[in-house]
Amino acid sequence: MRKILMLLTAVVMASLLSGCGYNTIIQKDEAVKASWSQVINVYKRRADLIPNLVNTVKGYAAHEQSVLTQVTEARAKVGSINVNADDPASLKAFQEAQTGLQSAIGRLMMVSENYPQLKADQGFLQLQAQLEGTENRITVERQRYIETVQDYNTYIRSFPQNIVAMIFGYKAKPNFTVENEAQIQQAPAVDFGTGAAPATPAPQAQQPAPAPAQ
Repeated sequence: MRKILMLLTAVVMASLLSGCGYNTIIQKDEAVKASWSQVINVYKRRADLIPNLVNTVKGYAAHEQSVLTQVTEARAKVGSINVNADDPASLKAFQEAQTGLQSAIGRLMMVSENYPQLKADQGFLQLQAQLEGTENRITVERQRYIETVQDYNTYIRSFPQNIVAMIFGYKAKPNFTVENEAQIQQAPAVDFGTGAAPATPAPQAQQPAPAPAQ
């Protein structure tokens, strides 16, 4: 009889937890973890491209040592961070390091504009195309992660799921910070082309004609 009562109690508890969103909390938590794995994968893909990119540029522009060093150091900084996506401070440090690497890559690509032979090198062109594709994937996966975390956080803060989340220790997760919301819709450019066109000088106002002599 006691075993039957325990079994009935377990069934009732399971039904209550399911009705209060416990299973959905688990599903959304797993979705966040899966989305984060994709973010890490695309960031790692970008980091893996850096050594070949630096070596290719070095072959044509060895004296651009400061830029090459900046990219290498930025990549090393990214690799040294053991990020915990559930820790706001850790996620912020990770994001800052990735932004630093992105800026360093941008400076490297600007340098390449000064070397026509480098820009025509097939190896460099392939690396550039891969980098552009990776930047696009980073934008997509970051956006998906932001949306997945927002969905999770909204759900566990809603009643009655918030009670279940509190009982089982599920807390709101930190998210990427975006200074400009529009930026998450557009990948950073890595091909700077020929640069900005020179500004067209403003037309000068015409001087009035001198009055005829009397």
